Amino acid sequence: MLTGLYFGSFNPIHIGHLALANYITAYTDVDEVWFVVSPQNPFKQREQLLDDQQRLHLVNIALRDFPKFRSSNIEFSMPKPSYTIDTLAYLREKFPTHDFTLIMGEDNLVNFHKWKNADLILKDYSLTVYPRPNCTKTEMHNHPKVKLIDAPKIEISSSFIRQSIAEGRNVQFFVPEAVWKYIDEMNFYKKR
Repeated sequence: MLTGLYFGSFNPIHIGHLALANYITAYTDVDEVWFVVSPQNPFKQREQLLDDQQRLHLVNIALRDFPKFRSSNIEFSMPKPSYTIDTLAYLREKFPTHDFTLIMGEDNLVNFHKWKNADLILKDYSLTVYPRPNCTKTEMHNHPKVKLIDAPKIEISSSFIRQSIAEGRNVQFFVPEAVWKYIDEMNFYKKR
């Protein structure tokens, strides 16, 4: 079984994340997608993040009707900031019968060489890469462990959703209905 690891802050999870995961399980050899909620991306500032457990809860709400998707809080108990190479080592130990591929946007592929132990990741794992707008092609695009997929480009971002909510705009159709209800009920991302 090939498991796609979709790392992210999911701050908040939105329909673009779900549409992409659906595309990957329907059109590639990936059997299931695990949404790995990252407590801290080394390239992002901590204060931008909603509480870890709240983001995980939003992911769980979004995934509850999709048997090919599951959430993972595996990085919550790991040292911060979390690095993909360390998470992969832990997952390989915990799930030795799984084959993993990393799901990432083309924009991340451009900077992949800057990741901690990028060469070791590519030695043992493949990358399933979805298109992002305005990305320059690099030598990484031709790497044998990189599988570029032709998923539709979905230009929805969590930062757009957060900013829109802070501005008092209605973005309920950009997130799953149950996620929107919880965000609204909890007053997440609204200006204080």
